[in-house]
Amino acid sequence: MNDAFSDPLAVASYAERTAKIVPGLLDLHAMAGLLLAERAPADARILVLGAGGGLELKAFAEAHQAWTFDGVDPSADMLQLARATLGDLASRVRLHRGYIDSAPEGPFDGAACLLTLHFLAAEERLATLKALARRLKPGAPFVVAHHSMPVDDASKEQWLRRNAMYAIHAGVPAEQALGSVPAIKERLPVLSPEQDRALLEAAGFSGVELFYAAFTFKGWVARRA
Repeated sequence: MNDAFSDPLAVASYAERTAKIVPGLLDLHAMAGLLLAERAPADARILVLGAGGGLELKAFAEAHQAWTFDGVDPSADMLQLARATLGDLASRVRLHRGYIDSAPEGPFDGAACLLTLHFLAAEERLATLKALARRLKPGAPFVVAHHSMPVDDASKEQWLRRNAMYAIHAGVPAEQALGSVPAIKERLPVLSPEQDRALLEAAGFSGVELFYAAFTFKGWVARRA
């Protein structure tokens, strides 16, 4: 598990920190909700993988008042933060500690996985996507976003530095922002957009479309075949 999701200070500052390092974070949540709503019914049951913190759950629940949710995350601290973030909205959310195998079988009307899959190597990522697809109704929408960039060293360095400069612009201390460049290169098994798309298709998703691109972050919408 990433240390940032178990350190109390990091957990407490998660929402503020994430908004500074992910360009258009609130808009990403809004777009994800709109894309889910294109195919999900008014009373949809939605699965959110990597739900710790509760930011996207809150955005979805506020915008779609008859939706119910199951959220999954391996960090107990982040799930507790999600409960606090949701407040009264928590009555429409069931939270589960663990990974995709801890999620109910469904079938769900839609799913989202934001800022999570970049922690998983390709083989584990594919297995996770297949397990998620099995929990969706045929044709159900899936929205996913995470780090995705060219994988050659020179391009990766350039794009990560661009993301760091955005974070500095947003108020992150320069030393901290620039320190993320080698950290991400060394610790995250980031794939290229082409590889990410291929994994989605191999996992059983069709109609894969890019809807979000912000420096090192990319987001796709697809549907369960």
